[in-house]
Amino acid sequence: MSADRDTGLLGIGELSRRVGVSEHVLRAWESRYGLVEPVRSAGGFRLYSDDDERRVRRMQFHLGRGLRAAEAARAAIADSKPLAGSSTPAQRAQAEQPELFALRADLRAALDALDEPAAQAVLDRLLADYMLATALRDVVLPYLQEVGNRWAAGELTVIQEHFASNVIGGRLGALARGWGTGSGPRAVLACPPGELHDLPLLIFGIVLNRQGWRVQFFGANTPIGEVVDSARRSPPALVVVAATVPERFTAIGHELAQLAAVAPLALAGAGATPAVADTLEARLLTGDPVTSAQQQLA
Repeated sequence: MSADRDTGLLGIGELSRRVGVSEHVLRAWESRYGLVEPVRSAGGFRLYSDDDERRVRRMQFHLGRGLRAAEAARAAIADSKPLAGSSTPAQRAQAEQPELFALRADLRAALDALDEPAAQAVLDRLLADYMLATALRDVVLPYLQEVGNRWAAGELTVIQEHFASNVIGGRLGALARGWGTGSGPRAVLACPPGELHDLPLLIFGIVLNRQGWRVQFFGANTPIGEVVDSARRSPPALVVVAATVPERFTAIGHELAQLAAVAPLALAGAGATPAVADTLEARLLTGDPVTSAQQQLA
């Protein structure tokens, strides 16, 4: 059972896929630590709430910090208790992830000040103290989204936005080094013509590589016809095309259809809607890039 449409609750299989934790482990965390509190459907199936999912993710976060399972569970349960006065999104984020929230604030301050050494020092601390997936999902991706929002609101100058993107992009590029080697399945990643925002796709590729995949990354503003030609010569196990607006996909519908005929095609990014994916008969990658990459089986 994947989900209850009437209540919005998740079946254990769907929760397992979302958080990357086996059903056996989820049941163990329930029985041993009381981490989750599922209700039962009329047929006796476990159904999980959004709060259950958040506690599991907090459990993973604390395990990544080196806590033992029992300690991580206690911390995750404590984290889930509401903090009086935390009514704004920023306050709720700080209450749920205080250490990571502080690092994101430090990163923002350093990059706003165009202080590259300070920004690199924050990234050093982040990558040393936390699992890569946690660092990318809970700090880097929210920061990049914040940069986009602040840019749209006129709160960042051109040089601040470019500086931040170049510093983050350089660090991500270093993490991607050597990701084309190995014996795992090969994935091709590209953004279509006109799409310049490729850092989330880069993050997807980094995490995908950690799952055992080999990655060919073509990045921003890629002619999809050339991707088709390359895929015909050497078919990959997966092609992911990412864009921030649907028009980027619909403008190249013919090329994407050709690509889908050669290799499994998935669409990602804010522009990848169910309607666009259905039209092109492509898979739709939902959720953040880290979680989406973790859900791909090598």
